[in-house]
Amino acid sequence: MKSLLRFLIFSILLIAFESGIDAQNALLNDSAWNFHFQFTGIIQYNPPFHSPYTGQNSFLPEAARAFSVTSTAFLGRKLWPGASIYFNPEMAGGQGLSSTLGIAGFPNGETFRIGADQTVVYVARIFLKQQINFDKEHYDTLDDGINQVKERVSTKRLTINLGKVGIADFFDQNTVSHDPRSDFMNWSLMNNGAYDYPANTRGYTGALVLEYYTPGWAFRAGTALEPTYANGPYLNFNWTKTNSETIEIQKDYSIHKLPGTVRLLLYYNTSKAPAYQTVIDEYKNGTDTALDVIYGKQYGGKKYGIGISLNQSISSRLNSFFRFGWNDGKTASWAFAEIDNTFSLGLRYYGIGKGRPVDNIGFALVSNGISSDHRDFLNVGGYGFMIGDGKLPNYARENIAEFFYEVKLFENLFTTLDYQFVTNPAYNQDRGPVSLLAARVHIYF
Repeated sequence: MKSLLRFLIFSILLIAFESGIDAQNALLNDSAWNFHFQFTGIIQYNPPFHSPYTGQNSFLPEAARAFSVTSTAFLGRKLWPGASIYFNPEMAGGQGLSSTLGIAGFPNGETFRIGADQTVVYVARIFLKQQINFDKEHYDTLDDGINQVKERVSTKRLTINLGKVGIADFFDQNTVSHDPRSDFMNWSLMNNGAYDYPANTRGYTGALVLEYYTPGWAFRAGTALEPTYANGPYLNFNWTKTNSETIEIQKDYSIHKLPGTVRLLLYYNTSKAPAYQTVIDEYKNGTDTALDVIYGKQYGGKKYGIGISLNQSISSRLNSFFRFGWNDGKTASWAFAEIDNTFSLGLRYYGIGKGRPVDNIGFALVSNGISSDHRDFLNVGGYGFMIGDGKLPNYARENIAEFFYEVKLFENLFTTLDYQFVTNPAYNQDRGPVSLLAARVHIYF
């Protein structure tokens, strides 16, 4: 609680000095520096629910509440022509409900599996960005923003990003459903749940990401480091043996002057992730009594998948999204979520209340599933880094509905009320359903 109080005081002081920052914005935009800041606090509560049994990684059936907090500074600096560098120190603390276990599409995207009540300071991102212009006659202006200095770039260009980043900052950037700090909170709504994107426990990795932009299109390709073990805090720098490769094609279009974007994503991971069937066989023949897939024994685990993402404006106030994702589900999930296939859709409407154009509501549905090998593994008592009830005799898809109402209280302060309803948590028809209530405070400038 003391750490939370320090965060709040720090945030209020920053807002108090905002007028001074605003007075210098023109100078800042013309200078070599940029600066942004965010603070997000989320409190969640779940009432008791039906649960005839629990396992090592179950979402606990007793009434509980949990609080999470993150605070990030986004610093940018122009270097030579077309180049800039970015540095994001971050503080995080608190925990997810049930220690962030027991629901594959976990209800708070701001929590980590190793969450602790004590606040921890770490480097979230530090990376170099280089713009290479190809069209010398047509230019766009990229406005000052998070990890983006204001700069003039060609409409046809190559952007090179190198360093410690969040892969989700580049791929699957659905504009309606992506950021648990300002829209849907669920893990499987902030990203494609079946995209086992490379990251350490806090969501960051070392990567090289190339982006090519031409009017109406964007093409991305990235290679990144995997964690040393499933959802672990440390990255494996043996890139020749373990890495993640992702490509994405993006097409921007309009229907009756209403903008839309569709993205096709493909990925291929190589890691120490063991095959579910191999672990089952070794357990049954007595070769290995461990029924976990967190620590792989050898390199060579392969996982590949596909994702489709769409966002489409329906009117000037109403926007929609759709996602589909699938992976082969043979080897264990290694970084993001224990989801092998997913689809989701939803709406977001702005302008709730007279003279309040920013206040908005969002509603989404998501359905997550797993492969037959994954089901068999859980049913013999296996567990991964997020789910495992000790058995799974009655598999069913994990279905989630989320509704939120976000209000702008002041120029830089937003508050949100959120409700989620989860059936078959961790794909277990014997348990649940689970209701989750949340309140969120978000400060950004």
